Amino acid sequence: MLVIDGKSLIAKEGDTILAVAKRAGIHIPTLCHQEWAEPQGGCRLCCVEITKKSWDGWCKVVTACNHPAQDGLIVYTHSERIITIRKNIVDLLLARCPESEVIQDLAKEYGILETTYKRRENPDNCILCGLCVQACEAMGVNAISMTDRGINKRVTTPYDKPNNVCVGCASCAKVCPTNNIPFTESNKTRKIWDQEFPMLRCTVCGRAHITQAQMEKLVADNVLPRDYFDKCEICHQKETVETFKKISF
Repeated sequence: MLVIDGKSLIAKEGDTILAVAKRAGIHIPTLCHQEWAEPQGGCRLCCVEITKKSWDGWCKVVTACNHPAQDGLIVYTHSERIITIRKNIVDLLLARCPESEVIQDLAKEYGILETTYKRRENPDNCILCGLCVQACEAMGVNAISMTDRGINKRVTTPYDKPNNVCVGCASCAKVCPTNNIPFTESNKTRKIWDQEFPMLRCTVCGRAHITQAQMEKLVADNVLPRDYFDKCEICHQKETVETFKKISF
C-alpha cells in the first residue's frame, strides 16, 4: 500500500507510481509515456516527490513512469517543489520546440507564455523522447535511431538517407507526442522518411489500409496469412460483429 496525494492506494505487482495514480484518477502529466513502451522517464514531466515515514522528513524527486510503487511510499504529485520543477522542464521544452502546439498548450497550463531560455535555432518539434525509435524496434524494423550527441542529438535514418528496411508503417509518426514526423498518404501511396510506399486497398470498402512493404514483412514473419490483408481492420471487425450476431440469434 502507498499514499498518493493523501489517498491510500493498493498497488499490483509490477506497478509503477504512474500506473497506480492513473487507476485512482490522479493526474500526472507526461509526454513520452505509452503503455506498450518501456518507460524511460525521457520527458521528465511525470516527476513526483516521494518519502516514507522512516525517512524522517527527507524527500526525493523521481519519475513516476518508471519508479516502482513500493509499499509505504508517500507520494506528492503537485507539491510546490514539483510544480517548480515541472515549470522549468516546460520552459526548456518551449525553448527547444517553440513552434509545437502541444508544447505551447502545456506551457500555458503552467502560466508560461514565452520561454526564459534562448530559443533553439532552426527548431523542429522533436523532444527526443525516443518513442518513435521504440515503436520502430517493436515493429522489428529498426529503420530509425538516435544519432549525434548534446545539442546535435536527433532521430534520423542511417546517414540521413532512405533506409531500405523501412516498411512505411508510420508507427513512428503515430506515436510521436508532438507530431514531429511528417507523412502523407493517399489511396495509392504513403510518403514518409523521404520514401514512397505503395498502399494495399481493401477489397471490400476500397480503403487503403497498409503498405505493400509492411504486409510482406508481416507475412514473412508469419504474423498473419497473406489473404488476411485483402480486407482492412474495419471490415474485419464488421465481419466479426456479423458472425457474433448470427451465433447469438
